[in-house]
Amino acid sequence: MTTKATTDTGTGPATTDTGTDPAAGTPDAGATSAAGTTDATTASAATPGAGLVTVLGRARPGGADALGGADVLSGADVLGGKGARLDELMRAGLPVPPAFCLTTGLFELFLRESGLGAELRAAEARHEPASVLRELVLARELPEAVARPVVAAYEELGRPRVAVRSSAVREDSAGRSFAGQHDTVLDVAGDAALLDAVRVCWASLWSDRAAAYRSGPAGAIAVVVQEMVDADVSGVLFTVDPVGGRPHRLVVEACCGLGEGLVSGRVSSDFFVVDDRTLDVVEERVRYKVTKCAPLAPGRIGMTKVDAADRDAPCLTRERLTALARLALRVREHYGCEQDVEWALRDGTLHLLQARPITTRPRPEAADGDHGPYLPRSRGRQPEAVLDGTLWSRMDIGEIFVGLMSPLGLSFARHYQDHVHGDCARALGVRDIGDVDLHMGYLQGHVYLNISYTAYLLGQALPTRDQRHFTRRFVSEEVDLATYTNPFGTFPGGVEDLLSTVHWLRETGREMVVMKGRARDMARTRDYEFDRARRLDLTRMSRRELDAELTRYLHYFHDAHVGYMPYYINAFGFYGILTELCARWLGAAGDNLQNRLKTDMSSLRTVASAQEIWAVAQAAKARPRVMEIIESAPLEEVPDRLRADAEGQVFWDTRMEPFLRANGTRGRQEMELTHPRWIDDPSYVFQMIRRYAADGFTADDIMGRSRARQEGDVRAVLAGLPLPRRKTLEGVMAMYALCSELRESTRMSMITSIWLVRNVVYEVGRRLVADGVLRSLDEVAYLDFADVRRFVAGAATAGEAFPREAVDERRRLHEYHNRLPEPPLTFVGTYDGTRAARPARDGARLTGLGSSPGRIVGRARIVEDLVWQADEFQAGEILVTRHTDASWTPLFAIAGGVVTDIGSMLSHSSIVSREFNVPSVVNTKHATQVISTGDMVLVDGDTGLVEVVEG
Repeated sequence: MTTKATTDTGTGPATTDTGTDPAAGTPDAGATSAAGTTDATTASAATPGAGLVTVLGRARPGGADALGGADVLSGADVLGGKGARLDELMRAGLPVPPAFCLTTGLFELFLRESGLGAELRAAEARHEPASVLRELVLARELPEAVARPVVAAYEELGRPRVAVRSSAVREDSAGRSFAGQHDTVLDVAGDAALLDAVRVCWASLWSDRAAAYRSGPAGAIAVVVQEMVDADVSGVLFTVDPVGGRPHRLVVEACCGLGEGLVSGRVSSDFFVVDDRTLDVVEERVRYKVTKCAPLAPGRIGMTKVDAADRDAPCLTRERLTALARLALRVREHYGCEQDVEWALRDGTLHLLQARPITTRPRPEAADGDHGPYLPRSRGRQPEAVLDGTLWSRMDIGEIFVGLMSPLGLSFARHYQDHVHGDCARALGVRDIGDVDLHMGYLQGHVYLNISYTAYLLGQALPTRDQRHFTRRFVSEEVDLATYTNPFGTFPGGVEDLLSTVHWLRETGREMVVMKGRARDMARTRDYEFDRARRLDLTRMSRRELDAELTRYLHYFHDAHVGYMPYYINAFGFYGILTELCARWLGAAGDNLQNRLKTDMSSLRTVASAQEIWAVAQAAKARPRVMEIIESAPLEEVPDRLRADAEGQVFWDTRMEPFLRANGTRGRQEMELTHPRWIDDPSYVFQMIRRYAADGFTADDIMGRSRARQEGDVRAVLAGLPLPRRKTLEGVMAMYALCSELRESTRMSMITSIWLVRNVVYEVGRRLVADGVLRSLDEVAYLDFADVRRFVAGAATAGEAFPREAVDERRRLHEYHNRLPEPPLTFVGTYDGTRAARPARDGARLTGLGSSPGRIVGRARIVEDLVWQADEFQAGEILVTRHTDASWTPLFAIAGGVVTDIGSMLSHSSIVSREFNVPSVVNTKHATQVISTGDMVLVDGDTGLVEVVEG
């Protein structure tokens, strides 16, 4: 959460160096600054600081008033890059909030009057770390000669709430865009708070971030004090497509609240594209917006909820988009180059907050121009028939890859592909695993499985000798299998076929013998590794020790995934057999009956997690003091407050610790390393405890109803079958249940191994932030996992492994992917996301895949963020979301029905829906864009129909 002092991060790329002349060093006590010639506009001439504080937008003697005029260079030397740009925009008559600037000369006066200049030079000569110099500045009071003109300028501004922003000398120049290295303090009010904020900005000249990217001594810095705009809507406008490079396109991103939420990537934003010739809106993507960044208390900025009525409404009307586009074009015209413009809307009025030149141009390959998932290193080796005919799918790939992934997550997926996936194939009894480069692909930030190549390789196994048995399980309705032919053909026959068959039979027989024992061993190993990790303090480890720990965890990651894969595939296979036998032997009575013909699987680890949260909630409810803390404290403070309370500590030790030991490594989209797990951030767990404690029924009620219906259906249907068929179905059901249970129990080993790797990556991230290489931990998302490995192994320095240009480029590409529509679950050949069809906004009927039987009518609730919205969800509502995974299980226990944009019959969400007796329809594609919270919705899990019956 952002507190008083925040990082001023823009959207443009950062460069190095912030000072004035690198040879100048820290300003000398007797130095004469160019700022000394600045017009005195706000302070008395008798004050030593006279002329060193200037109101932005006022013409100064000898200056040029037009944008791009002759005094731009001297203005930047005096006002810093940000101050000079704002001054020019205001003098051009553009709507910039009132502001004044503390010039570099006032900073130099502060160093002279306070005596800090000599101290800082001495510290620099001793090669003290930047943090020591920063603390020296923060500890020094502003002399009267420095403070008086600042307070006088604030008085002239009208003493409003202000944003206090650092303005580096070389920031926002035409040759480079320097953002994020110095501090900003938001929502400041009062003389004392203002002077404190100014000191914070000055001290940030020696921040770790600035020091890491500076090639010489610190130099000087200016500070802009600007009237705070408590924005209703904020955002950024690029006068050229920053990634796709399409001509005549103004790209707008808009979010509710302050723009700091958008810059940090913590809020959802709407996306618009405006034609710069006609000002028509040619593209629009309105997202469901749950949270915004806003003032929470005087001087405190943080996250809060968006009003329910605004969540699925566009942030900007067409008229305001047009007005914003006109302003941006004025800025571009005056500067004569493409611009990155930050803006805010308050009470219907637009304000320009900042403008900087776009210093990078999109690379041709940056926007997935080929629209194909093959890795670049293998694409050139494939014939056109393979490139155009490959079937790609992201259905049923463990659900840990579902959804858009960060650059870090994608690079970790590539590590899995290169070092793990081939051995997973061997664990299935496949003798020839082929070229691992062809097993997986990547498109628009999503991970895909190469179904064509995998089906070709699985031709070595008897159950999948007929490729259709495998292929059809990974195909959604986007693909017509009647017209599909595998471009890789079929696996070679003859001797190769015989050898592969014998190998598969031997390995499969071995698997049937060892499967239960291996599952027990994996559970024991998982508990050992978890407990060991909890005892370690990574912060005290050297880089070499971190490397050893990461190597250990990656070995465990490999073994856990290889051990898990047979359970996953065997559950998949027995489910397929069950489906075929139901259709063949039961006729019409077997329609979708495989979803009901299941043994009692309430012991599944995933389902049990919901029951265990329920038990924890009941224990909390029985302790009024504990429940008071959980219900009243901010979510992020609940753990500390519980442990600080005597009764709360007992509850934590006896209830929370055992729960987190068993379930704490769960999280959403678990292969995505950037997502915290429950043990890292238990906010979602406490939201569900609040929810469960408030409801009048128990998890056992849900499970009891589920089992009763299943058992009744099974008895009624099986009673009519001949004995041999009944026994066969019972045997298949038993094997499906066993493999499913082993799959769920060993899945905890798999996701725990990912959590262990995440711990090391984020410890590296914390060190990179401390050393100034990264601006914040949010930027860990834009690292490459291979670079992290190189760094901890000592094969590269931080600067070599994590260059700023690469981090910024990955961020821009990720933001571009986030603007595109969700790519399909399956497709053949290539897919162009920029040309994807959008749903009709007034659509009332959707068809998808009925994944859990039953029919229900209920009120819909769109859920985008589990942590922020779990407390809003009411028992019996229809859960509507883009996709789910195992971490959503506790919410399923109280849902009346489930509807998702993507999903499949064997996804965790579908299995858990069936277990909880919750009607479910998945893979509707556009449910979250067509349905609104509060709509009365019919969900038919048998036919796959979803209909809005009352808007």
